[in-house]
Amino acid sequence: MNRTVPYAGYAAQHFEWSVDGGVATLVLNRPERKNPLTFESYAELRDLFRGLVRASDVDAVVVTGAGGNFCSGGDVHEIIGPLTAMAMPELLAFTRMTGDVVKAMRACPQPIVAAVDGICAGAGAMLALASDLRYGTADARVAFLFTRVGLAGADMGACSLLPRVVGHGRAAELLYSGRSLPADEALAWGFFNRLCAPEALLADARAFAKTLADGPTFGHAMTKTMLHQEWALGLDEAIEAEAQAQAICMQTADFRRAYEAFAAKRAPVFEGN
Repeated sequence: MNRTVPYAGYAAQHFEWSVDGGVATLVLNRPERKNPLTFESYAELRDLFRGLVRASDVDAVVVTGAGGNFCSGGDVHEIIGPLTAMAMPELLAFTRMTGDVVKAMRACPQPIVAAVDGICAGAGAMLALASDLRYGTADARVAFLFTRVGLAGADMGACSLLPRVVGHGRAAELLYSGRSLPADEALAWGFFNRLCAPEALLADARAFAKTLADGPTFGHAMTKTMLHQEWALGLDEAIEAEAQAQAICMQTADFRRAYEAFAAKRAPVFEGN
């Protein structure tokens, strides 16, 4: 894995971006509109997550929203309105681009933790779903709203990702109805990993991301890869793929560091190689 590009100095145009101690924090920051996405922010998110494959100073990512909301989805005036006037080639280019955001999030080696407060709807719900873990608050409301605007519930990989997180029947209900999923139900269904107090949400998400950034990051990247790839494998193929993945990890210096630390009865210090 050739990770040689520093991302602490990345100058985001359509959201806030910062890096501290190996943890990047991405803040969707249009709070007056509940942080909707635009054509430009979709494209920048896609390019950023693609670029993180090369990031030398980012080992985990936290995605959140400003002003007490996560993301309200595609901007009604800046995206949905213009889409009604587009021809099929333009529409397909757009829907492929939005799907590319999810693919880039799943393909980047860093674990992604979504910190969700307030509204988390439409494409915003997909950003949370595409993350590896989701922290929420009691005020969080998750909705896959696509059928509410006359579309299919199949958007940005929803019909693939959501059943794997909450189960087929529950996913079908959410994608057909577009109803809002309250936080306690989202936690019980496994959409949220945990609920936090609103004032502690971002700090809790960053703290967990920091534990990941301080851990065996090569191993974490391999875990993320296998979680993604094994969806399409049978058990025998998955076991063989994991045997090969683990053998690769056993060649890392982190594996030897962990052994030497255990033998010396001290905590290991991982360096990601």
